[in-house]
Amino acid sequence: MATFTYEALDAKGKSVKGSIEAASDDEAQQRIKAQGYFPTSVRAQKVKKTAEAGGDGAAAKKKKKAGGGFSIGKVKQKHLTTFTRQLSTLQDAGLPLLRSLQILEGQQKPGLMKNVLLGVCEEVEGGASLSESMGKFPKAFDRLYVKMVNAGEIGGVLDIILQRLAEFMEKSERLKRKIKGALVYPIVVVVIALAILTAIMVFIIPQFEEIFTDFGVTLPALTLWLMNTSRWVAGTQPGQEIAGFWFILVSPIAVVFFWKLIRAAGPGRAATDTLMLWTPVFGKLIRKTTIARFTRTLGTLISAGVPILEAVTITAETSGNYVYEKALKGVHDSIREGESFAQPLRESKTCDAIVVNMIDVGEETGDMDSMLMKIADNYDEEVDVAVASLVSLLEPLMVLVLGGMVGTIVIAMFMPMVEMINSLQGGGI
Repeated sequence: MATFTYEALDAKGKSVKGSIEAASDDEAQQRIKAQGYFPTSVRAQKVKKTAEAGGDGAAAKKKKKAGGGFSIGKVKQKHLTTFTRQLSTLQDAGLPLLRSLQILEGQQKPGLMKNVLLGVCEEVEGGASLSESMGKFPKAFDRLYVKMVNAGEIGGVLDIILQRLAEFMEKSERLKRKIKGALVYPIVVVVIALAILTAIMVFIIPQFEEIFTDFGVTLPALTLWLMNTSRWVAGTQPGQEIAGFWFILVSPIAVVFFWKLIRAAGPGRAATDTLMLWTPVFGKLIRKTTIARFTRTLGTLISAGVPILEAVTITAETSGNYVYEKALKGVHDSIREGESFAQPLRESKTCDAIVVNMIDVGEETGDMDSMLMKIADNYDEEVDVAVASLVSLLEPLMVLVLGGMVGTIVIAMFMPMVEMINSLQGGGI
């Protein structure tokens, strides 16, 4: 038998605290209800590890070890979104918070998410609030997540806040999937095209070079350039130590590493974020995506009851773009000084006029959260259209580029062959 401490409401709605002995959490709740109370929180008291309780302690330790394991990195957004949706459903059904967390922890496969939930369960069982417990695990729960949960706890509407948070995360995840899905096709085509062109350079072009050498054909400049490129790729140039195809393989990794190295510093991040916003075609898509993200984040925080200054600060930190982060910090300073939300955003010229005007109207009517959500929904639709247009543009562009490459190779090989045929015909005559 274990001892459970509980908090409950009596028939008059007054809060009652006490302890009770039971074999399980469910049995403890049944006994509390039998006394005429409605339990709101039931926690098992922690027992000290003594010689008599050594067997139970070892079993509990073994259970934790089985669920744990060494993990690196962060919890995947997909797993966190699923957890949030499930927790909101369990809270809406009226289950105690600790019991809900234990159920969800038991469903997890061994890994980082399971380890995090084990830690959260321990913290909540020890008397900490859910937001405090989650705040100790930044690899899973960022500041935005923790603040929204905290607002739900303060307002007594944790189930509703978790539902809004789940919807927010699902929409953000859906937007990411659309953009990634649109980029998969061109990336695959480019990789396959590079592999085929490399194979042509290494295996096919040298065969033609031998034929041209045997016949003593004078090679045009284009053909000579192609032959030299082929030797560089294959690593057969005189004095060449490293084959060129190694540079082709390593270059994407080097570019990604160099890009991350630049963005690690503040000035580098500012420069790259600004550059991306002005990039043809992609810049417009990045701008729309960022506006959809920050308006939905800010609207969700305000609707959850997070103070406006704190909500703007969190939104700036999670905007994902330096230019918009700077603009939102200007908004924060403006609100702190008692001025409007819309004016500094208008002066920053980071948003379209319709976005600023809608925010201005929301500020005047006191319906800011609803207006921000409408902006986010509208820009989500525009992002869908922009992604579809980008895919439509990339397909003919890739065909044109690949066709130009193949055409250059064909022409470079065909020109000496014409001269060979003419010389053979002249010799025959």
